[in-house]
Formats: sequence, structure tokens, C-alpha cells
Amino acid sequence: MSRSSTYQYYLSLTEHPYSHLIDTLNDGVKFFNPQKLNDPRYGKLPLSIRVLLEAAIRKCDGFYVKEEDVQNYLDWQEQQNVAEVPFPPSRVLLQDFTGIPAMVDLAAMRDALVKHGVDPYRVNPVCPTDLIVDHSLQIDFKTALKSQEMELIRNKERLQFFKWCSKAFQNVNVVPPDVGAVHQVNLEHLCRVVHVSDGLVYPDSVVGTDSHTTMINGLGVLGWGVGGIEAEAVMLGQPVALTLPQVVGCKLEGSINPLTTSIDVVLGITKHLRQANIAGRFVEFFGPGVSQLSVPDRTTIANMCPEYNATVSFFPIDQVTLKHFNKTSDQEKLELLESYMKAVNLFRTYEDSEEDPPGTVLFLQVIEIQLSSFIPYVSGPKRPQDRVAVSDMKVDFHSCLKEKVGFKGFHVAPDRLQTQVPFQHAGQEYQLAHGSLVIAAVISCTNNCNPSVMLAAGLLAKKAVEAGLGVKPYIRTSLAPGTGMVTQYLNTSGVLPFLSQLGFEVIGYGCATCVGNTAPLPEGVADAIKQGNLVACGVLSGNRHFEGRLFNCVSANYLASPPLVVAYAIAGTVDIDFEKEPLGVTPEGKEVFLRDVWPSREEVQQMEEDTVVSSIFQELNSRMEKGNALWSNLECPETAVFPWDQKSTYIRQPAFFHKLSKEVQPPRSIEHAHALLFLGNKVTTDHISPAGSISRVSAAAKYLLSKRLTPREFNSYGARRGNDAVMTRGTFASIKLMNRFIGKSGPKTLHIPSGQTLDVFEAAERYQREGIPLIILAGKDYGSGSSRDWVAKGPCLLGVRAIIAESFQKLHQTQLLGMGILPLSFLPGQTADSLELSGKEKFSISLPEELALGHALTVQTSEGKSFGVTALIDSEMDLIYYRHGGLLPYVARTMI
Repeated sequence: MSRSSTYQYYLSLTEHPYSHLIDTLNDGVKFFNPQKLNDPRYGKLPLSIRVLLEAAIRKCDGFYVKEEDVQNYLDWQEQQNVAEVPFPPSRVLLQDFTGIPAMVDLAAMRDALVKHGVDPYRVNPVCPTDLIVDHSLQIDFKTALKSQEMELIRNKERLQFFKWCSKAFQNVNVVPPDVGAVHQVNLEHLCRVVHVSDGLVYPDSVVGTDSHTTMINGLGVLGWGVGGIEAEAVMLGQPVALTLPQVVGCKLEGSINPLTTSIDVVLGITKHLRQANIAGRFVEFFGPGVSQLSVPDRTTIANMCPEYNATVSFFPIDQVTLKHFNKTSDQEKLELLESYMKAVNLFRTYEDSEEDPPGTVLFLQVIEIQLSSFIPYVSGPKRPQDRVAVSDMKVDFHSCLKEKVGFKGFHVAPDRLQTQVPFQHAGQEYQLAHGSLVIAAVISCTNNCNPSVMLAAGLLAKKAVEAGLGVKPYIRTSLAPGTGMVTQYLNTSGVLPFLSQLGFEVIGYGCATCVGNTAPLPEGVADAIKQGNLVACGVLSGNRHFEGRLFNCVSANYLASPPLVVAYAIAGTVDIDFEKEPLGVTPEGKEVFLRDVWPSREEVQQMEEDTVVSSIFQELNSRMEKGNALWSNLECPETAVFPWDQKSTYIRQPAFFHKLSKEVQPPRSIEHAHALLFLGNKVTTDHISPAGSISRVSAAAKYLLSKRLTPREFNSYGARRGNDAVMTRGTFASIKLMNRFIGKSGPKTLHIPSGQTLDVFEAAERYQREGIPLIILAGKDYGSGSSRDWVAKGPCLLGVRAIIAESFQKLHQTQLLGMGILPLSFLPGQTADSLELSGKEKFSISLPEELALGHALTVQTSEGKSFGVTALIDSEMDLIYYRHGGLLPYVARTMI
């Protein structure tokens, strides 16, 4: 435990192996300057690798981080995708669903130390840890005779535990409920970019228990998502073990089309990267085009990492980033940030081609993307996958009119193509034709929640009104913001009144046009459409627009960005070429084109920084300062060890330390084990540990019923991650689990000695009473999917000693070792079927006293067969964890 802070000890005695690299900024703050190595390799490293290198230098203690690790980072060109390296991040980010089991483990570890006569206060996270309570807030209301008072029926136990953690543990910062979502809080409040501790400055970096942790890379902070067990390891002072990553450069060139929105750019870049086959790699952006992307653009692109399977998408800090931080940091911090980043050569000037490969930085490969290739699209007229370039809209619509009825065609007779139908509305005569717009809805949900596109719609409305344009009164216009925050920033920026003048009034905060909740069309409009059998149109910025969905007589509907919805509403038709035809004519007879009123990216970005970023930051700070009244008034014990409530069904002391001894017992051979499950390919973490609602007929439900809870009170597995009794019963409880012993999907298995079909938990419990060890047989890609700590903890508590599969998801393989479960792979070309295993045999696996990395082992069956397997242990730390029976016993033993 103390080794992780050894570098501070070295510093005080000037005995750090890299003390000669210590440098000083003008204000006297010290830092490790890798440039003082005078090693030409440093200048050729991608900036993301430089962040990893700095952490290795600073944390080099000869144990967790060695000097040879530093050399491997410097030798990135030769060692990428080969060398195993440690990465000690600056902090850990937890949300409550994934954070509660980690904190429960630490609380239980304190109990274990007390039993061994050790001071419980020795158990504290070494790495600063932020826990945001945002995922599980559920509030029930109780009506009294004279008033309504709020009761935290479902959350009280969890919140009391979190509050105890915030007081009992050092290095734990709990952000209470009602402050904000985890990633917003991370971006706008927790993000440090640089840390200053004990007079030492170093880059911010983070690992989080959520796949969207990658958003932070848009701010120049290196971070990604890990599993709960890996996060616990980092909290307790262990570095993240990773294969030295390959880094792909993504060069952005050219200028963005004036009509192209941020959403178009984000989705365009995502599509390019998805097609580039960059799974598991770092992506680092460079090139002059990056400076055209705002910070929200960058964080959105970084957030899409799971979409294109990259580990991170890193945007090094530049002037745009500094401008953003000017809204969220004081001047002193900003000056420190800039001077430090430039001193260690982590600052990027995107317009400077000398910084691009094949100049100073060498990437594995370079993906070049021309920003000018991104053009605005709409989708329709009947399906969201049918994309149409706005420049081709007029031609494509005419084609749709003529085509036979189908996904795009309406088969209008040639003699009916020019049909026009006059009608009266509010005492004035108008005409409708094919393509006439009758519904226009601006909705800021799903992909159109980006503030830039909503502000662009507002700015376009402002410019159009000021130019003298309007929207015909018979068009059903509406504005449905996704949240009140959208209304707030539209109002603060001053554009909301102009949207209102064009008919886009705020109608509320819920699903409307997408689900067919449009108000009836004016009677004259509906009659004219029917009379002329017209292909009338609707345009919306939502996500659903199938034929007839918006309104039964509106057959052509298009999805478009919010500013394009406003533009088409002003034009009154989709039968328009915006480049050649005017958007409208002023009362004075002047033609106004779309290009005349379309806001520039610079205008939108400036407004976004001035209103959205500032208002979000100010509101977040205000919430942080005010705190949560319920949280502030919540009572919690002030004790060194947590007083477990035996009646609690949310927080329970786990069994991981019940048999902890000071002496390390080498892993025992597995003798005469039965297979708990016989599984096929693609068993995901959702199959192993579902996170959804608790079925009323599940083993977990039986347990909760025994605690006198009603089904209404069951809640979800995610909310009950602090109770090992629920989570163990929920292991392999997915209704989609396909167990070959049963032959159909469901959370059942065969208790082989008796031949009975039981819930998986009940079978495992019986095996444990009988003293029979367990294994699991599986196919390819075992453990794929989102990381979840209980996918390893659950099988451990069920008594599973080993899993034999054709292949494992890499992260899950490490998680299993972290819980003392041995992942074994069949030899190449072999499977359970090729070996003719029924799964009902008994299995014995002899383990040598000195198990090594990648050790070859032999499995013997009760049927007289034997076959080889490989122990998938790839790093020394994983081997240490397995020898100790898992990460938690290992850390506890270092203190007793």
C-alpha cells in the first residue's frame, strides 16, 4: 500500500531514480520534465504516450513501476502492442452503481484488519477518488394530511453509506445527488487538467467505471473506462496494467461546409473511424482542421469511442481548450496550465505543420479526413436510413414523386405532378402543392441535443426575422426542448424570442411530434391535401418519421438538424434548391437566400462558450455550493468501521475476507470438479451479471421475499450492487442465458449428481454444501460486453474455481484473476465439442506450486480423457493476485 507513494519519499531525500529530471516553473512549482532526458525518442512520441510516460517516471518506485517500464514507453515505436506497461492514473471516477461495491469492499477490508489487530484507518484509497451519486436516485413521495414530505425510501441506506464513506475515508470525494450527471460533473467540475500536490505539478488523468469516461479526452485529459475490480486496484495503489497501446493519428484538413452542423461533423468522423478498424487503439487528433472544432465537438467525438471501438480519442490541449478553461478556471490556474503543458511539450498548435507526422511525431498509421467532405443531410421521406444531401433534395424529391410506391416512392401520375390546391386560412388564401411543408418541429432529444445545433437554429431565426422573413401561419410549428436547460440557454443567448416569432414556441419537455402527438392540422390544410391527393411534408429534428406517423395525411417526412427545420419552415416547402432559389422574399421584394441568414460556426461557437458553457458551469458550482438539503440533513455514523445493518437489503458485508489469513496458501489443485454451466459462444457480461430489473421468480426475488419485501420494492440489480446476497443470486440470472445442460434459454442449470434442474444459484449452493468445486465450460469471446465487477465477484462467491473457454474478452480475463478464478483456454483448434465433452464429467486440474505466465496445464476427466489448456495469465501483477486468491486478499495481506 505504501509503495504507491514512494515517489514522494524519494523526492524528499532526492533519491528518486529520476530526480535529475525535476524542473521548476517560474512560480517555484516543481515537475518532472521528460525533455531533460535529452532523448530524441521523446520528441517522436504521440502526446497521449507522453502523458503515460510522465506518470511512469513520476511513479517509478522499482516495484509497481520500474525503470525498464520507462524505457518501454520511450521505445514505443518498437514495443507498441508488445510490452506490458503500468499506468498509474491521477484519479478514479466512480458513479454510484459501480462505486458502491468498491466502497463496500473497502469497508469490509477495514473489518478484516480489525480482526487481525490492525488499525482500520490504514485502509484508504491511495489514488484520489471521486464518486458521483447520479445513477440510482429514486424518490418516493408520502402524502401527509396537511403536507407532502419527501422520503428517501429506496435510497436512504445507500446515501447514508456514501455519506459515511465521505467522512471515514481519506481521498474520497462524494458528489451528492441533485448536482449533475457523472460526465457533466467530470467535465465541468472535477477535471483538473493539471494536478498540484505537495508542490509538484503533473497532468490530470483518470480511469472511470463507465465507458463514457472517454469524453474527458476532448479536454486534453487522458482517460478511459475500466471494470470495477480494476478501479478498486487503482484506488488501492496498483497501476493499470496495459499492453503499450498502438496510436493512430487522425488528421483533419480542409474547411467545414458553412451549412454543416456539429452533429454532421461528429457523425462523419465517427463513420470514418468506424470503418478504419482501430479496435483497442488510441486515436490522437492533429491537423489544421482540429482548431475548427469546439470543445463540445471534441468531447462528443471522444464520447463516441465505443462506437468505433477505440480506447481513447485524444485531443491535445491547444488555444481552443485554453479559451474554454477561461470560462471555468481562474487566471492563476490557467497560467499554470499553459506554462506547464508547454514546458513538457504537451501543448499542440494544430496549425503548425512541423508538429505533424512525418515531422516530430510518428504514428502507427494516419487517417486523413477532409472536413469539406461533410455536407448537410436530411433523412427521408419514409425511413431514417435513407439519407439525402440537402444540395440534392429538390432532385431527389421529384424522383420520389415519380417512383413506384415503396420505401421512397409515391407514384404520382405525370399529369398530377404540378397540382396546386388553393385553400383559406385565417381569412387569407394560400396554395398547397407536392412538397408543401405543413409540420415543422424542432426537438432537442437524442442526436440533436448538442447545444450548438439548437443555438444555430436560434441564430438563424434571429437573422431571418431581422431580414423580414416569416413562416406561413398554417404550418404546425413547435419547439420541444429535451430539458429546461435548453430553454434556459436559448433564452440567455437572446434567440428564444425570435424562434417564438417564427412560431416555434416551447410546448413542453416530452415526446411530441415523433410519437404522433402533433395537434390536428387546420381543417383547410387537411382538406386541400386530400382534395389534391398531395404529397405533403413534415420536417423535424427528432428520431422517428415513418409514413403517416406525424399525421395521417402527411406522407413525406424528413429528419433534419434544428436549423434546417427552421429553414424549411421559412421556405414552406422541401421542393427547393437552397443554393439557387431564395428562402423567401421580404415585404420590400428583396430575395433572401439561406446563405444570407445561416450563422457561421464562429458565431455559434462563441455563443456556445458565452452562454452554454458559462451557464452550465455556474449552475453546477451553485449546486455544489448549496449542496443537497436532503444530503446535508442525512445522518450517518462517524465510526472507523461501518456499522452493518443486518436488516439492510441494499448494503451488506461481503464474504471476501471471511477466511483471510496472514499466511499465503498457494492455489490448490482442482480435484473432481463439476461443471456448473456448459455455455456456447458470445456469453456477455449481461448474461453473467444482468443489471436490469429483478424477476419475480428469480433466486434474488426469493431472497428479497424472505426479507418481507414486496415485488414493488425489489428495485434492480444495479441498485443492489452493495448486497452480495442479491448479486450472487443474480449471477447467471439472465433470461437469455443459453445453458447446453438445459437446451433452452433461462437462468437454470443441472445439478449433475442428482439430475435435478435448479436455479443456477441453488445448484451452486448445493455443490458448495457437498464440498464439490466448480468450473464453467464455454466457447468463444467469453465475458465480452461492458465491464462489470460482479461478473467476476459473482462466480467467485458461487464457488467457481476455473473457466475453460475457447477465448476470453481480455478485460474479463483480468477480472477473473483479480477474484482468484483461473481463466483457461482450450488449445488452438480444440473445443468442448471436438474433445467430445458432455460437461457431465468430473474435471481435475493439477496446479504446480510455481504457476508461471501462460503456463500449460492438463485437464483430466472422470471418463479417462485428458486435454491441454493454457493458463491465461499475462502479467506479473495478475499472477500475484491469483496466488493470493484475488486482489482484495492481496491488498489486505500487505497491511497485516
